[in-house]
Order: sequence, then C-alpha cells, then structure tokens
Amino acid sequence: MAVQTVAVVIHDGVQALDVAGPVDVFVEANAFISEADRYQISLVAAGRDPVRTSSGMRIMADLRFADASPESAIVLVAGGPALPDAAPDVAMSDWLRAVSQRAGLYGSICTGAFALGHAGLLDDHRVTTHWQNASHLAALFPRARVEHDRIHLRDGRLVTSAGVTAGIDLALALVSESHGPAIALLVAKRLVVTAQRQGGQSQFSPFLTAPADDASPIARVQSHVMAHIRDRHGMRALADDVGMSVRNLARLFVQETGITPHEFVERARVDAARNLLEGSRLALKAVAFDCGFGTADRMRAVFVQRLGISPAQYRASFRRE
Repeated sequence: MAVQTVAVVIHDGVQALDVAGPVDVFVEANAFISEADRYQISLVAAGRDPVRTSSGMRIMADLRFADASPESAIVLVAGGPALPDAAPDVAMSDWLRAVSQRAGLYGSICTGAFALGHAGLLDDHRVTTHWQNASHLAALFPRARVEHDRIHLRDGRLVTSAGVTAGIDLALALVSESHGPAIALLVAKRLVVTAQRQGGQSQFSPFLTAPADDASPIARVQSHVMAHIRDRHGMRALADDVGMSVRNLARLFVQETGITPHEFVERARVDAARNLLEGSRLALKAVAFDCGFGTADRMRAVFVQRLGISPAQYRASFRRE
C-alpha cells in the first residue's frame, strides 16, 4: 500500500462531528499502521476563510477546491443541518463531479449526500443518509436508490453514511477494508466507540412515522399491524378493518406515509425482530414466528435484503447482554 490521502469537504453550517468523527478515526489508525501506509487528511472548501459550523465553532480548510488534488484516495462531503434545504453550491458540485472521476472512493457523511445529489453523483446508486432526511433525499433525487435504514453503505466507489456518528462507523469500515478488522477494532477501542456497527443496525426505531391524527384510518391500520405483528395482514383485511376499499386505503396510505401498506408491514416486522434479537435469547425460528415472518428462512431473506446482514449476524453485533 501507500499513503492514502483523505479529503473532507467542509462548508458554512457543517456539522462539526461529521468532520471530526471520521477524521479522528483516520488519525488514530495512523498509530497502528506503517508510516508508508498512513492516512494524510485535508479539509477542503471553496476558500480559506474560517467556516462556521452548525454549533458555532469555526474551522478552517487546509486547501481550496482549486488547489486540492483530484486524485485523493478518499473524498467525503461532511453534512450539515441546512444542507437538505439549501440551494446547490455550484463550486462544490463542479469540484465533486471532477474529483469523483479520479478519486479511489468518494462519498458523504450524513446529509452530505444532498451535495452529492446536486452534483449528479447519486443517480442509479444505493445510498443512505440521516433517517430524518431520507424521504426528502429520495424525493429530491428520484434516480437515487435511498435505503432508509442503513448505518453506512457502499455501492462501487460511492460510500454514504447515516446521521452524524455513523460517519465514525463508515470510517472504521474503510480502515477495516484497507488494514483489516483488527486495526479497526484497536481504533474503536481508542475512541471508546462501538466496535463497528456493520451497516444494518437501525438508525431510528422504528422509522414508522404515524400520521398527525391518531384517529385517522392510516393511524388505525398502523396501530393494528404493530399490535398484531404475528398475524397475516392482507390488504382486504386491513381495508375492511377501517371501512375502506382496498384501492382507497392503498392510495391514502402512500399519500400520508410515503410508503405502501406492504412496505409498512415488512418494516414493522423487521423492527419487531430487531428488538427481540437485541433483547432476548429466543431461537431464530421463534423470533420469525412471533414477528410474522413465518419461517427463519423468510426472516433471513428479508434481513439480508433490507439490512445487508442476517438475523444471526445482527444478534451477534447488537445483542444487549
């Protein structure tokens, strides 16, 4: 290997932890790897004036876009609370498009995904971001395949992470990829953080937002599903339960929640299973039955599709002792 240059893009309103978390991972990793393989980190921005973070602190870039090498091994855009609603930054978009062609890896921490989207770099890729902003990201960039419940995700050379501290998980994953899991574990211990969530742990449980009106038909359907998670939930039965036609229920459900009833049911089952896997010693087949999957094989297929890891792997990583 050789020195890996890491460029972290900062901007006015950037979240300080989106910058400091990943940077500290790479810096700590340098203590455990050979000098020839170390990470060389630079903060990059449009100019050299101090940047005010969302918390009010000021940080300064090492390099301007015009001076930064387009051949960095890793390029990451740090997020910020204002990014989801901000107008595109033309200078940043132009630089990201250029650097994405030559960087080894490029990506984002948290809401930095919106900057990548404005640069046209999310199209036809699987990506993630902060759970609060995932639906907005999907609506703003419809060609992106947004996965709402991933801690971090890699699709080819594109890497994205979920909210704030998930940037640490992403950086640990990149260290593990380059230098092995033992080095990543040493770094995690030094930083006193969880020894690398594998990307499948829920960002927010259950990310099943109820309608504002608790008495609405959609809220009643959601409550019924979650109270009877073991049962089968066909559209006809759900529609009959709230006195609506199947067609009207399907239309109203998507209108109020942004997902289909089937999607809601499957997400609710996954969330219920996660809770049991984290907090009980039930056998996998018992968890599958109690959460409505029917069989352990079916639960495994859904977990792998949605979270990227099996129920057994999830339990091994996240079980509360």
